[in-house]
Formats: sequence, structure tokens, C-alpha cells
Amino acid sequence: MENIRRAVPADASRIAEMIVINYRINFYPFFRNDSFYFGELNVVDTAMDYAEGTPGLEGTYVYDDGVVKGMIMVSGDEIVKLYVEPQFQSGGIGAALLEYAVNDLGCTWLWALEYNTRGIAFYRRHGFEPTGETMTEDEWVPLVKLSCRR
Repeated sequence: MENIRRAVPADASRIAEMIVINYRINFYPFFRNDSFYFGELNVVDTAMDYAEGTPGLEGTYVYDDGVVKGMIMVSGDEIVKLYVEPQFQSGGIGAALLEYAVNDLGCTWLWALEYNTRGIAFYRRHGFEPTGETMTEDEWVPLVKLSCRR
């Protein structure tokens, strides 16, 4: 994948922007927690998670065709995060990142927000299926596990 590369510290602000925007668009409607989504969750603090020497930066890859348009974070064989800038969604960037994680990095599973039907449908179209395993994160966030069929 020629447009996918390991993230570097200079990518931290773009990665943080994508995460914050996607959390607000995709997750805020379910949880409606203003103090978290518009206070605690912010670009400056999130960018610090991707600074030089941080664990987040270590497992993060970006889709960069001159502009960083998407990111994927992995840990071992787990896909931890996958976000594409909303303006560039439905253009194959998420699929390219997912394919890279599976084929090049050996990722085989992930957790998805149970309410995120759009995201779950995306993963299913790309070879992932729910395993039936669920968990509740932070005492109130329902997650479902998906595993790659390949």
C-alpha cells in the first residue's frame, strides 16, 4: 500500500483531529455527554497521545496521499482504532487501511461500539463477523467483538 505509512510525531495533530471529529459525529448522538465530547475530548490532549515515544504512535499508521486522510491503530493482532476524515469517507481509504492491517500487520479482530451499525456494516463488508462476544467498557459502553473470516 503505497499511501500507507507508519505515523510520525508530525502527524499527531491530524490524527487527533480525525479522532475528535469522528467521536463527536459517530458517538456523541448515542451518549450525549457534553462535558466529555466538548470538554475532556479535545485535539490538544488527544494529539499528546501520539507524540514522540508514546505507545499510541508506535502502533499507528496513516493513509497519506499528500494529506493525512485516515489512520489505523493496532496492538498485536487487534485493530484498536480506524478513522477516516469525514470528508474522505466512502472513498476506499478505510478499506485500504483495514486491508493493510489484516494483510501486512496480521490483525484478526477488533471491538466495535454496539450502536455503531454503520461501522459494523463496514467491517462485515470487509470480511469481519461478530463473534458473539460482548463487553461493557467504562461501565456503560457496550462493545461487540468482530473477527476476520480470512
